[in-house]
Amino acid sequence: MDDRAARGEGEGEARPARSVDAVYLRLKQQILDNRYAPGAQALESEIAAALGASRTPVREAFVRLQQEGLLEIVPRHGVRIAALSPDDMKEIYEVLMSLEPTAVELLAARRPSAADLACLVEACDAMEAALAGPAPDLAAWAAADERFHINLARLCGNRRLAAMIMTVWDQAHRARMFTLSLRPLPLRSTAEHRAVLDAILGGDGETARDLYVAHRRRGGAELTAIIERHGIQRL
Repeated sequence: MDDRAARGEGEGEARPARSVDAVYLRLKQQILDNRYAPGAQALESEIAAALGASRTPVREAFVRLQQEGLLEIVPRHGVRIAALSPDDMKEIYEVLMSLEPTAVELLAARRPSAADLACLVEACDAMEAALAGPAPDLAAWAAADERFHINLARLCGNRRLAAMIMTVWDQAHRARMFTLSLRPLPLRSTAEHRAVLDAILGGDGETARDLYVAHRRRGGAELTAIIERHGIQRL
C-alpha cells in the first residue's frame, strides 16, 4: 500500500468513512490538501455528514488530529483547523533538522542495497523527470519529494523516530504546498536528494548526514525568506 492509500485516498475516497481509522485518515488528508483552510472552523455534525460517518469516530479522530497539531478542539463549537505562522515554520524546520539526519545516518549504517532503497531511487528519478523539459510539473515533483522523505523515515529502522518525523512533516505539508509556486525551480533540491541517496547507498552515514543537514538548512532558509518576502502571516 502506498502512502496516499494509507491516508485514505484512492478508491476508498468515494465511500463513506465509518471506522475511527477511516475517518481519521480521510479527515487528515483533507486537512493536508487544504480542503479545510487554516484557521477555519467546522462543526462535528458537518464533518460527520461530509464523511458519511457517525459522530463517535469523528470525535475520536478529532482527538488524534489535535495531538498531531493539525486542529484544535473548540468545546461546543467543533474544531478549528490549525494555522501556521512564520515562527511555527521555523520551529518545524528546526525539529526536522534534528530528527531526519539521524534517520539518514541509521539507514546508511544498515548498508542497504539499491533494491532495498528502490522507493527512494524511484522518487529521485521522478523528481528529475518532473523538472525535465520545457514545462516542469511542480505537483509531480512535490509528490515525489514527499515519497522520498516519507520512505526515508520509514526505512530508518526506528519506528518511534519515524513516527515523530511524520507528525512534524504533516504539520508542514500545507505550507510547503502553499509556497511551491513561489520558490525557485527546485533543481538544487533535487540534486541534493540524489547526493544524499548516493551517500546512503555507499554506506557513508557521516556524509549522508552532513548532506542532509545542509539540505534542510538551505530549504528552511529558502522557505522562511519566501514567507517574509510575501508578508505571509498564516499558512
